[in-house]
Amino acid sequence: MPGAAGAAPTFPGPAPTFPAAAEQSTRNATLRQNLRHATHTIRAKRAAAVGELSDWAELRTAGAAIKDHTLHHLDHYLEQAEAAVTAAGGQVHWAADAAEAHAIVTRLVRETGEREVVKVKSMATQEIGLNEALAAAGITAYETDLAELIVQLGDDLPSHILVPAIHRNRAEIRDVFRDRMGRAGRPAPADLTDDPAELAEAARLHLREKFLTAKVAVSGANFLVAETGTLVVVESEGNGRMCLTLPETLISVVGIEKVIPRWQDLEVFLQLLPRSSTAERMNPYTSTWTGTTEGDGPAAFHLVLLDNGRTDALADRVGRQALRCIRCSACLNVCPVYERAGGHAYGSAYPGPIGAILTPQLRGTVSALDASLPYASSLCGACYEVCPVAIDIPEVLVRLRERVVEGGEVTVRGTRAVIRPARGHAAERAAMRAARWAFDHPGALRVGQRLLARTRRLHPSRLPGPGRAWTRSRELPQVPPESFRDWWQRTQGPDTAPGAGPDAGADQGRTS
Repeated sequence: MPGAAGAAPTFPGPAPTFPAAAEQSTRNATLRQNLRHATHTIRAKRAAAVGELSDWAELRTAGAAIKDHTLHHLDHYLEQAEAAVTAAGGQVHWAADAAEAHAIVTRLVRETGEREVVKVKSMATQEIGLNEALAAAGITAYETDLAELIVQLGDDLPSHILVPAIHRNRAEIRDVFRDRMGRAGRPAPADLTDDPAELAEAARLHLREKFLTAKVAVSGANFLVAETGTLVVVESEGNGRMCLTLPETLISVVGIEKVIPRWQDLEVFLQLLPRSSTAERMNPYTSTWTGTTEGDGPAAFHLVLLDNGRTDALADRVGRQALRCIRCSACLNVCPVYERAGGHAYGSAYPGPIGAILTPQLRGTVSALDASLPYASSLCGACYEVCPVAIDIPEVLVRLRERVVEGGEVTVRGTRAVIRPARGHAAERAAMRAARWAFDHPGALRVGQRLLARTRRLHPSRLPGPGRAWTRSRELPQVPPESFRDWWQRTQGPDTAPGAGPDAGADQGRTS
């Protein structure tokens, strides 16, 4: 229910724009408290872990360079990976979009005769809504990551890349386990408390039954090493390894941008990722698998390589850097907008700053929601500072804002679509032109500043017209009693005032 403590928002009809969803979520005091506590804790631990490495800047540069090189030669490395996976006994399938991926995975599961699968936490399968597609085909998917289990049992939505249930506190998790766990298998103890150890034990016993009976597993992958066809999953619980080793059939759905050229490159990312995500020197569980081996692990392995808008994103020289992302979630933990609005407001599997640039590119910025996401940022730059692969998120946000304002045609999934400029952009352009003229004419700017200062008591607390939307959720900044220039002249003397001189009171053309 909307407004319930920590619960995911529910909206009738199409997903609302980010401002509309954020206006609702920011009213939830419990949600904001949960997010503030969790993000600040993770942020502090990450800073300490990164601070241990004297060569962090060099590692960051190396990670970005490897990703950029791979993206520039993506066709070559994907073909190399396909050949290596096939040679190792796996089967490779190509999915242009979500619908093709749904059809492929559904067919592969049905061919086994099973109607249940266990899943490793996977952003790609969340992106395409695979669980819902399997359910529509009569196949039940059980999440085995602890946080994903909490989300699934609570009929909820993930709100964070690393910690999908970050919006819930321990008491809420206890209630979800008590009320819902029995519907999916082994029930939680009737006297379950909100002690973390008890919650973890209840989940462990519940999931053990799934692991021991499941014949089919679905996973994603953090990396795909092209030279050997090896897939890599990093995790903290060990549940993923159970999924990757016990079932008879393993189906991995992997975005095409997850490929890296060599094993040597993997060493860089296995230093960058854990410190940026869980603030650990290395992940507790790093699982790798290459094709199939008789008597060891699944007897059948299928790799589904997913495009779903990635090729379109690759065509944008500025925006393509979003495809470097290694899903560490560091940008979420430092973002002031995410901390207050929460992950559900982004309307996507990818929340936070990375979601604000990745989702519109994958989906084409055609819908009102996607067109609003590039504005879900203050452009403070904190996300760029912590990104382990140096994605300049503010730069991409500005690029996507330009695209939204300009409107026109874009290519989405190989077809042409039209971006409709959002309402209010005409007024925004007019305001920016007026500001440019004022800054080009210092004399007029000075007169305007003095007029605003002298009439400050008459200023409204809310703007009229198009500005109403901006001040609905913000306080209008107070105009100071005098401008900086006037203050300087009064306190330091007229001869030292900035711009003082023979022509100080006249327009001097464009200023630097």
